[in-house]
Amino acid sequence: MRSKFYLCCFFSILTNVVFAQDNYEIQVYGAETVEKGKTMVEIHSNYTFDGNKEAGKVQLPTNHIIHETIEVTHGFTSWFEIGFYLFNAIGNNNRTAYVGSHIRPRVSAPVDWHLPVGLSFSAEFGFQKKEYSANTSTLELRPIIDKKWKALYIALNPVFGKSFQGPDENRGLIFSPNVKASYDLNKKVALGLEYYGSTGPVLHFDTFNQQQHQLFIVTDLNLSPEWEFNAGLGRGFTTSTDKLIFKVILGRRF
Repeated sequence: MRSKFYLCCFFSILTNVVFAQDNYEIQVYGAETVEKGKTMVEIHSNYTFDGNKEAGKVQLPTNHIIHETIEVTHGFTSWFEIGFYLFNAIGNNNRTAYVGSHIRPRVSAPVDWHLPVGLSFSAEFGFQKKEYSANTSTLELRPIIDKKWKALYIALNPVFGKSFQGPDENRGLIFSPNVKASYDLNKKVALGLEYYGSTGPVLHFDTFNQQQHQLFIVTDLNLSPEWEFNAGLGRGFTTSTDKLIFKVILGRRF
């Protein structure tokens, strides 16, 4: 009963406070949180083979740039964790720099609720430099739903984002759906697809070319309970989306 009470309070606070996932953490989240007393350290790495080549008045181009993100997540209870991110960029023409930081508390539905699907909810708040992101202060609300049917796994992240400083600050909530489907080839290897989108304000979507749509072919390796590995090649389908990105996520539980 106490865990249900805390969980309801957490949801109530966040809905009274309420961006699209950018290319620093390209990941569709599963519902499971980090175990109590455990810490997960992840390195998110990606390289943009074909991105924006023209520098704006403030923003730097994304073509041929490496994004490196360090994520540290600690499980405080069986249903509550907090993650912290350090975003970094590596590129020529003065594009190598520390970019920003986010913090992300997350709660999950306790196992003893016996829900038919995995369910959790995160709120990610932070800042990033204007040279790398037009919106410099943002909050992301991410419901997470997943389900495993034998070898098939599905995860849905219908993300809603709010900008507090930047061109989107008066546009309301931005809808950014993320979806993953994978199939276990065996106990160690899974292949799948990951979709990342950003369609614009919830009540007034942008035109298609102003939206962002990316599809990744990915593989997940389950070589050890302590390790996490995900890699994929992604293609963008609109003029507002980077056209070709390779990403790797490597994680270790302690």
